[in-house]
Amino acid sequence: FQKEIDSLKRLQSQKTQTISTPFNPNYLTDYKAYLLGLSPVEFDRLAAYRKQNKFVNSPEEFQKVTGVHDSILAKIKPFFKFPDWVTNKAQNSFAYQNSNTNNFETVNSKNIPKAKSDLNTATKEELMAVYGVGDKLSDMILKYRAKLQGYTWDNQLYEVWGLSRETADKVLERFTVLTPPFIEKKNINNLTFKELLHTPYMDYELTQKIFNYKKVAGKITAMEVLKKIDGFPLDRFEKINLYLEAE
Repeated sequence: FQKEIDSLKRLQSQKTQTISTPFNPNYLTDYKAYLLGLSPVEFDRLAAYRKQNKFVNSPEEFQKVTGVHDSILAKIKPFFKFPDWVTNKAQNSFAYQNSNTNNFETVNSKNIPKAKSDLNTATKEELMAVYGVGDKLSDMILKYRAKLQGYTWDNQLYEVWGLSRETADKVLERFTVLTPPFIEKKNINNLTFKELLHTPYMDYELTQKIFNYKKVAGKITAMEVLKKIDGFPLDRFEKINLYLEAE
């Protein structure tokens, strides 16, 4: 009986911790959705929407797709984190709508930011048009994009080997993630050591730790469990979670 009480306390603690950091609601797992208070039906609606390669870009759109109750949405929406291009687009739209329409003729078109192109469809030639990006760097950007199965966030560009932050900034002045990729997740419990090792953001040491944990626990019951592994890099969790799931 006491073990059951302790288990319930741990579960409540997990629910509290689940919404302590910002997250992109497009990449909710069924376990995290449960911890946030979503019903299985509400999560299934979101999953079906994502399988169409569609994304929710606001709390209102999230509620429209899932049908989640107002009280749940009010609790979790302050922690929603959408890509920069979504946030900037909303802010620019708001600023434009609230500008003085009587002075519309005086707007200087030079002050309007030029629309960015999609980083996930950029060609080698388009990337090489950016100052500082030559033949080799453009290839590195494209190869890393292929490895990731597409960029999900702009800041992944800073991970490209050999690309300086200054040059990456220049690339992001012209490109942004407009169409995040749809990544089919793999069951972490079914992967061989080699398959897990070759998953983006994994390295040999972390793969070894996960397999050692599986030997003791039997299986990974939920992706959140990885955070409890000694030495697990918490800053990589959301990125690893793009590619893996626990079933």
